[in-house]
Amino acid sequence: MKPADQKRMVVEVVERVLQDKARDPGKIEALIFDTLYEERRRLETERDRKKAAAEGKFYRKMQARALRGGPEEQREVLAEIVRHFAEEVLGHFSEPMYRIATQIVPVGLNLLLNTLSPLRLISHFPKGLGKVDDQILIEGHTEEFQRLSKQGTMILVPTHCSNLDSPLIGYVLYRLGLPPFLYGAGLNLFHNKLIGFFMDHLGAYKVDRRKKAPLYKDVLKVYAGYSMELGYHNLFFPGGTRSRSGKVESRLKLGLLGMGLNAYIHNLRHDKPNPDIFVVPCTLNYQLVLEAETLIEDYLKEEGKARYIIEDDEFAQVKRILEFLQGLFSLESRIHVVFSRPLDVFGNPVDAEGRSLDHRGREIDRRKYVVQDGEYRFDPQRDQEYTLELAKSILESYRRDTVIGSVQTVAHVVWRWLREVNPKMDLYRLLRSGGAQDSLTMTEVYRRLQGTIQALRDLQKRGGLRLDPELEVSDPAEVFGKALAHLKSYHKHPVLERKGDRLFHYDRQLLLYYQNRLSFAEPNL
Repeated sequence: MKPADQKRMVVEVVERVLQDKARDPGKIEALIFDTLYEERRRLETERDRKKAAAEGKFYRKMQARALRGGPEEQREVLAEIVRHFAEEVLGHFSEPMYRIATQIVPVGLNLLLNTLSPLRLISHFPKGLGKVDDQILIEGHTEEFQRLSKQGTMILVPTHCSNLDSPLIGYVLYRLGLPPFLYGAGLNLFHNKLIGFFMDHLGAYKVDRRKKAPLYKDVLKVYAGYSMELGYHNLFFPGGTRSRSGKVESRLKLGLLGMGLNAYIHNLRHDKPNPDIFVVPCTLNYQLVLEAETLIEDYLKEEGKARYIIEDDEFAQVKRILEFLQGLFSLESRIHVVFSRPLDVFGNPVDAEGRSLDHRGREIDRRKYVVQDGEYRFDPQRDQEYTLELAKSILESYRRDTVIGSVQTVAHVVWRWLREVNPKMDLYRLLRSGGAQDSLTMTEVYRRLQGTIQALRDLQKRGGLRLDPELEVSDPAEVFGKALAHLKSYHKHPVLERKGDRLFHYDRQLLLYYQNRLSFAEPNL
């Protein structure tokens, strides 16, 4: 966020949160102590002892003031805690840093991936961007996205499967000629000082997912909503966190999503010249996922289901990132970034002129959605229903614009076979033992693969999903070969291995992870 807006942001966040939470003076004390309780619990697991000591001192001071003071003092204590949260969240933006990141970082990737000498790299600058550009395919409603960004404020809502998603989408926005978007990045990502420095200066604001206090979540929502009113485009992952299972999101967090409607009503009430807020779903599609092994393991662990943050996954290991990228680029494994049709904050499709349309293509006056007694009004129950409709439209876009590649297809074929030959075996036992048969014939693999590819093509024709061009080939053996090559390029332990005329399955957790990308299409396969 620009320096000129940072003070305005903190002041407005404090004011709005207090307006909402301090209406009843009798509830302020309980809110303060509930927040302090949650924060003390969090600090017990804080690894940075210096930070824990400083925060602990602050919270002890707030507790003492709240215990001694009357209603006015407690209101001021609440304001101090909200201000503390807001200043921690606050993101910075540096135009020079943005230019450096969008030019130097892609060239640096090419240096690593193409093993260019420094002299050769300099001689080709900035043409060194070519390799990265070739591997990232930007598809979908890009022109509408670009045009609407000049007519109103955009909310970009991508799918989320990897910590690479944020830098990827940031670079894609740069490629499209769009300004940087504000986005909430997990505080754990800032633990890497180099990455954290860039993120802090490229529009990222800090989100500490270990903070469970409802007051903190209110601060995040108000921060995002007011930034939209200031005209800042926003990006957030409505699934809340990376998909542990590998599935495309089927449920969304409604809190932040609803702030688009909140900002729209505020804009109308203040008679802003460009009050509109547009929502653009986006799917990020990789053949392989950097953190796949850690994510699926965490998903499958009973105790892991309660974990929200993974701090020691592959993203924290520079060597693993480089291995992943080298495998990705050496096999021409393209990343598909698909922008879906834009929506308004009520879930209606929007055309390139910014007009909302009904299911028959007729124009809708969206302002009437929030008018009561001739005025633009907030109505929590009504607005909740509108946000639910928006979430439904986003999920439909995700399914329609998910790109399926050879890895997901082959994984699905083998996993379905495993389930069919072990119908009575529960999931965890099947993953451990592999079931009754450790392999199947290649003839059976090709037969099943041929049928699945045809079913996927039929589904694509009906607009149910998208397919990577590598699935357009008619020979299932070629599709299988590409999938196996992709898997071998990165994962150290074999997922599948062909021996003679049989295919053996080994890492069934990864098999499950990659096949899960197709779970939404299961009834059609």
